[in-house]
Amino acid sequence: MTKKLRARELGLPFPGKTGKNNAITDVPGVLVGYKTLIKDDVTSPVRTGVTAILPRGNNNTPQPVWAGTYALNGNGEMTGTHWIQDGGYFCGPLMLTNTHGVGMTHHAAVKWMIERYKNTWADNHLWAMPVVAETYDGVLNDINAMHVTEQDALDALANAQDGKIDEGSVGGGTGMIAYGFKGGSGTSSRLVTVGDDTYTVASFVQANHGIRPWLNVLGAPIGQYMPDAGMLEEKEMGSIIVVLATDAPMLPHQLKRMAKRAAIGIGRNGSPGGNNSGDIFLAFSTANEQELPQLSGNYSTMTCLNDELFDDFYLAAVQCVEESVINAMVAAEDVTTFKPSGLTCKAINTQELVNYVNQFHRI
Repeated sequence: MTKKLRARELGLPFPGKTGKNNAITDVPGVLVGYKTLIKDDVTSPVRTGVTAILPRGNNNTPQPVWAGTYALNGNGEMTGTHWIQDGGYFCGPLMLTNTHGVGMTHHAAVKWMIERYKNTWADNHLWAMPVVAETYDGVLNDINAMHVTEQDALDALANAQDGKIDEGSVGGGTGMIAYGFKGGSGTSSRLVTVGDDTYTVASFVQANHGIRPWLNVLGAPIGQYMPDAGMLEEKEMGSIIVVLATDAPMLPHQLKRMAKRAAIGIGRNGSPGGNNSGDIFLAFSTANEQELPQLSGNYSTMTCLNDELFDDFYLAAVQCVEESVINAMVAAEDVTTFKPSGLTCKAINTQELVNYVNQFHRI
């Protein structure tokens, strides 16, 4: 299969200066791995998978990852968020899968942590609370067959890499739909300069949200130009998970404020956050590396940016999320539906998309 062009490569004029790969892996140390499951079985099709994001790579020493979360609409799951809200951090991997794969993926992530951090776990009373998030892929995948296994999640973790990463129908995004088109996994990054320092802000999305009339791309009402011919639902049935990453030093309350800006990013593409949608966002910083609080001393020192500098970071977050969703969509391929059966969930026609955006801007 020929690799499809990304949104910018198609000529769509997304604003902002990107990192080298225009991906979440532009944040130093962050790795992404996929396990993609596809089997065209008429009675029980498999179109699902697992995505693993490792904020601190393959470190053998557990360290807190400072984080904040925000739910625009909570019809979904992201484990570990109660402690992130109170403690301001998580430890270990961040995983994305389908709704019925959360338990198995969580089980595998715990197993991975116990093995990866073997010495620390053996010598101390510690517990594993990895972050596992989901979106529903039951239109294209037999989700009730619970195809995702422990080994699939472990494979996604083992496959984690830096550099360029695939998008579209890969990993947890394999069976997802966005705005009535084939959706999936997407990513983007931006560079932000503060004095003599340049930081990266990046996003990764599992896009499974929106209905066709809402779709907006760079201001163009694409949902009106490319209407859905009765293919899928008439109201919101999906979700979107957004992960924002940065190497800029931020405290948990600042990361929570960053996570909120993901709502503006998905809003730029038209979604108001539907009632049946789990629009759940997490932002993390890889800065301020230190021991787990349970194993450190009486005092902790952290460096953080001045809140007055955050406007550029907020804008970068919004721009990343907006572009990540479109990257997920333009990378996708047509897929036959399972429920309802026999229809086709089409990938967006990229040439038509570019033509309509250009036409709108000329007008």
